[in-house]
Amino acid sequence: MSSLLSWRDLGIGCVISEPGNSVQYKTGDWRAHRPVIDQTKCIKCLLCWVYCPEPAITRHNDDRVEINYDYCKGCGICANECPVKAIKMVSEGV
Repeated sequence: MSSLLSWRDLGIGCVISEPGNSVQYKTGDWRAHRPVIDQTKCIKCLLCWVYCPEPAITRHNDDRVEINYDYCKGCGICANECPVKAIKMVSEGV
């Protein structure tokens, strides 16, 4: 018979031990597709920035946006919400 751990022997999981520590964990390598912005098509509506659940899209003072690939998980919401289709999802291997 194998010795199984009881719940008392398990370490604490799924706990945020200190607030604001998410910047320590770069989760962008989870994605299979990445969004690419064509800045010539972008109308600076900021819908991608508003809808990004991570937020992995950075807004600059001139309302230009760029994607922080360290944290983008490739969900495609930004590309789906873009009214002028300035954001395309491309395979991560390309």
